Amino acid sequence: MRIALKWIGVLTTIIMMVVLIGGALVTNTGSTLGCGHHWPLCNGKFFPDPLTLNSFIEWAHRFCTGIASAFVFILAIWSWISIGHKKETKFLVITSIIFLLLQAFLGAAAVVWGSSSIIMALHFGISLISFASVLLLTLLIFEVDQKFEASDLIIDKGMKWHTIGVTIYSYIVVYSGALVRHTNSSLVCRDWPLCLNNAPGLPANKFEWIQMGHRFAAGLIFIWIAYITYRAVKHYKHARVIYWGWILALIIVILQIFSGALVIFTSLSTVVALLHSFIISCLFGLLCYLILIIGRSKSA
Repeated sequence: MRIALKWIGVLTTIIMMVVLIGGALVTNTGSTLGCGHHWPLCNGKFFPDPLTLNSFIEWAHRFCTGIASAFVFILAIWSWISIGHKKETKFLVITSIIFLLLQAFLGAAAVVWGSSSIIMALHFGISLISFASVLLLTLLIFEVDQKFEASDLIIDKGMKWHTIGVTIYSYIVVYSGALVRHTNSSLVCRDWPLCLNNAPGLPANKFEWIQMGHRFAAGLIFIWIAYITYRAVKHYKHARVIYWGWILALIIVILQIFSGALVIFTSLSTVVALLHSFIISCLFGLLCYLILIIGRSKSA
């Protein structure tokens, strides 16, 4: 029974990641209205007709979202019954369902009624919370926290607050990145790391402000995670989940910055843009897991 639940957890996590990346693909290819203003049908039909690249991308994203919804509900009910005694389970179950439904509503609203860039930028972030909830549920099912003996960890309050703070801040970085894409500001600055490397100065318009604001936010999260990693390496060598968790977080944030630069250098390559979304999703999932760990640890 538990083995089957583990498989459901893994499959649901993978499908939710596919939905995340699929949503990014819809945005990056301009396929939001690939099925017209119809929802849940595509141009009034189950399968897109006429079939175009944009209509297929939008249809495939909706189809994957439907499958993901079914898997999330199965995982949620089964987890509630099987591991409901774990203190985090019910919260994660409720969170995964609420944000899954909210994500679907925002997606449908954008198609049927249209929506502003500010609101649509929330779509990816809401999907990310649902994904992270499913990921943590799966880790609880596998009892990863017990393998690391989280309840025996002693972590100082400063480290705990840094972990919570940088996770919340990472969500702001995610939103700023989504806003860049939804306002078509991805290539407004031709250089990197500055908007114009040969002419440093303040942004000239709102699109440059959005782009450079995101880069500044990304720079801050790199510094913050680098500092936390320094503390983890210095003081938590005995706690391998903290030690290696933050080293991995630093590696991921470096890859994220590198992929962000590649978005500029490749003139918004779809593959690179999707990689950028994938990496930040992995980082957010890891940070949420570290919060779960510190929530079970003892304070110094």
